[in-house]
Amino acid sequence: MKALITSILILFIPMFSFAQKASVSGKVQDNTTKESIPYVTVSIQDNASKTAAVGVTDEKGIFNFEKLPSGKMTISFSYVGYQNYTQTFEIGSGKPKIELGTIALHADAVELNAVEVTGQKSSVSLKLDKKVFEVGKDVLSQNGSAHDVLNGVPSVTVSPTGGISLRGNSSVLVLINGRQSGLTQSNSLDQIAADQIERIEVITNPSSRYDAYGSAGIINIVLKKNKKSGFSGQVRLVAGSPNDSRLNPSVNFKSDKINIFSNFGIRSSDYVGLYTTNQSTMNNGTPNYLNHVQNEDRHDDGKLMYLGADYYIDEHRTITAAFLKNATQDDDKTRLLYDYSNANHTRDSTLAREGKSLEKRDYNQFEFNYTQTFKKPSKKWTIDVQYDWWNSDKKWNLLTQQIYPETLAYPGIRTSSIGNSKDLLMQSDFIQPIDSVSVFEMGVKTEIRKVSSQFLAEQQQENDWSIYQDIDNDLNYTETISSAYAQYSNKLKKFNYMLGLRTEFTKVSITDIKNTYNDDKKYNKLFPTVNLSYKFEASTLQLNYSKRINRPPLYALYPFNELTDLNAQYIGNPDLNPSYSDVFELAFLKTWKKLTLNPSVYYQWESGYIQDFTYRENDIFFTTPINIQHEIRTGIELSTLYNPLKWLQVNLEMNLYHFTQKGSYQDQNLYYAGKTFTGRLSTQVKLPSKFSFQGRYNFRGAQQNAQTRNDALQSLDFGLSKTLLKDKATIVFDVTNAFDLRQNKSTTTGTDYYIIENSIPNAARYRLSFVYRFNLTDPKTIRQASSANRN
Repeated sequence: MKALITSILILFIPMFSFAQKASVSGKVQDNTTKESIPYVTVSIQDNASKTAAVGVTDEKGIFNFEKLPSGKMTISFSYVGYQNYTQTFEIGSGKPKIELGTIALHADAVELNAVEVTGQKSSVSLKLDKKVFEVGKDVLSQNGSAHDVLNGVPSVTVSPTGGISLRGNSSVLVLINGRQSGLTQSNSLDQIAADQIERIEVITNPSSRYDAYGSAGIINIVLKKNKKSGFSGQVRLVAGSPNDSRLNPSVNFKSDKINIFSNFGIRSSDYVGLYTTNQSTMNNGTPNYLNHVQNEDRHDDGKLMYLGADYYIDEHRTITAAFLKNATQDDDKTRLLYDYSNANHTRDSTLAREGKSLEKRDYNQFEFNYTQTFKKPSKKWTIDVQYDWWNSDKKWNLLTQQIYPETLAYPGIRTSSIGNSKDLLMQSDFIQPIDSVSVFEMGVKTEIRKVSSQFLAEQQQENDWSIYQDIDNDLNYTETISSAYAQYSNKLKKFNYMLGLRTEFTKVSITDIKNTYNDDKKYNKLFPTVNLSYKFEASTLQLNYSKRINRPPLYALYPFNELTDLNAQYIGNPDLNPSYSDVFELAFLKTWKKLTLNPSVYYQWESGYIQDFTYRENDIFFTTPINIQHEIRTGIELSTLYNPLKWLQVNLEMNLYHFTQKGSYQDQNLYYAGKTFTGRLSTQVKLPSKFSFQGRYNFRGAQQNAQTRNDALQSLDFGLSKTLLKDKATIVFDVTNAFDLRQNKSTTTGTDYYIIENSIPNAARYRLSFVYRFNLTDPKTIRQASSANRN
């Protein structure tokens, strides 16, 4: 034991003695908001005005210079939009280590106005555990919602129904300001205006400070904050075809002691969808055919209110409290036509079904945060308490009739789905710098979630209603996740490393009043993370590893089946288990004056991989999620940003991955190996008279597993913007899914059937927006819901 301790001391003594050489360190922050300022230029000169060192602050606003000569020094700080600041200090033989503490920079109003006029470019930077994409002034990132912004981020794709995937993997955790949120579920991101997003962080190998959920990684949406003293805000109006009407006012007030923020949203949107199916089945050796057409007219209304305040107790302590309410109402109409044919392709019968659906959702969130900083830069302690509660009520009315060979009315069917959820989250994190380059972090978190769902299906019997297909049940779902983590980061010259370990204990209970489903599951896992980085003069090399978990979402567990379609139904699987992934990635970032190059290679082994399985029973096709043995995914990714001219920017990204899936279900072998390619090309042109144009082409190659092949998918978006009224206003016109190119075509094959489907969930959309800003000289000003729990 003594020998072991001696060995550990020998290993770590050089690490800590390295920081004892003559050095100076500190942290730079905004004088008003007390927020750290990254990438501030810092230079040190001696008495002879000779430069002794120069560099920039890191993403936390921290700077550190080592091996400095002794004597009197002058340190200078400069950053666009802030007044320059200088300070003197002296390095003597008895002062090998000097901490300057917090350096507060004052905003320069004149300089800020200049920044607003010239605009911003989208940029990419590679941090120790994430990629950061600054949203900037992209035309297509101003007119729509958070979905439109995400569609422009490399590696990220958003489906027409709002599903988000990272590198083709839909198991991704979406955060808002670093926390889980109900606004990231059920297409609610469409409520967040695009121009209220400051940056997107893509974290394919998250460190242990983040939840372990999401085998593909994490997408963190960072919203803008109010930095302007006094009253400020903006009003945003949107009109579109099909109907997309939005009004988003926001008002803020900031003083030395308090920051009051508010955001409101009213939305009315229509969506037009078209789905076609060609199907062939075999019954006792005889083929039968079905041509199916489904038309959808969906109308969504939404109202959002977010009110809150930051109270600055003193220089180091802040309390934040806020309330969010998001209420939506969806009124959908569906028309379905079923044309059945016999073996001779002669029409046998035709059925028509009309469905009307009304769904009301009411989501509420209360958040509380206490943050304490210290005199020592980067030392911080936070406490977060969040309570979310939501209610939903969805009703379907279905009328079916035969229209060939004779007219015949079928009994009406109605369904009712009522759900509610309560979610309490408590979390505390502590950051302790050990010296100027090494940091220790730790935290604990507990989340308790209770969800209840009642589902009832009834069939009309003359003037009465009776239970249909024995569908009448109440399901209760309880989930408790307790976690803790610790991680250590350090810097040795140009080499950075971060080592972390997270543990998560999960307890899940599923019960129902009929005692059909009674399942209790407990699992405790360790999730190690390793993040390594080496910085060259104008490039960075990175190697990362993390272990992840993919917990099944609620809809995948619910055994209740929607009855809208006569021919196909989706049923959840209460026995579904989580999957676990080991993810490795090697990335490189090189920046020239006009070109940024970011290639990476990655490898992922996911055991218990979750995928959908389709089977036929009583002439109805059921789809349900299942666990298979594993999936292995290996890929290469390339992102480039090229600015050949001041008025032209070109962004190209490509991702090619190979996968192997192994497993079986219901005696069917589900082994399959294949590859998929995705790409995106975007160009932005600055035109005279403050006009800007942007076009974006998206491509996803064909995808396939053991049952289903999805054909290649493509889409085209473009937009035109103009600033006016002395840069206080912006008008934007954009088109998404131009020419209706985005069509999902798939073929599913079984032992006695095949199904060919073509889906167009959203038709081409044309929008015109107008934004007016008052008393906003800093573009990073609007604040929205910063935290919540889940759906």
